[in-house]
Amino acid sequence: MSEPNYAGNIIVILANLPEFLRKPILKKRMLEFFSMSESDRREIINNALEAGPTIPFPNFSKLFKTWLEVLTTVTEEQRGLMFSKYIDEIDAAPQKLINFNLDGIFEIFLSLDSSKKEILTNSINRIISNFDENRKKKIFLIIPENAKKYLGF
Repeated sequence: MSEPNYAGNIIVILANLPEFLRKPILKKRMLEFFSMSESDRREIINNALEAGPTIPFPNFSKLFKTWLEVLTTVTEEQRGLMFSKYIDEIDAAPQKLINFNLDGIFEIFLSLDSSKKEILTNSINRIISNFDENRKKKIFLIIPENAKKYLGF
């Protein structure tokens, strides 16, 4: 990418903000995502996947937890769209996850309260259950074992 990673820069800035600022800004940006064009959504997701590993994990974990919490406040349709778009990009280029601490990310998920975990788990299960067997196999190669067990796969 020769263009500046504006979305990535925003992600880095958000990761460093205190929660009382991070949460409303992240929610506003997330709601904007749903009205974007398909190409803009892909760019945002790719920028996020590029920026994520560059953020020190303590800051990333705060940002990721806030993102998950905000995702539980949007509609099932919006949550499904967001997860589906991320899964599509990861499915197309699984190497994008190499530099992520997937076990740490799963621990962040586990730190959510049970109602939020249930909302997110149901959304992810609904998306994956609609995949054909080949796509499920490919995704299951990427998902850490402890996360697969938690999701019931």
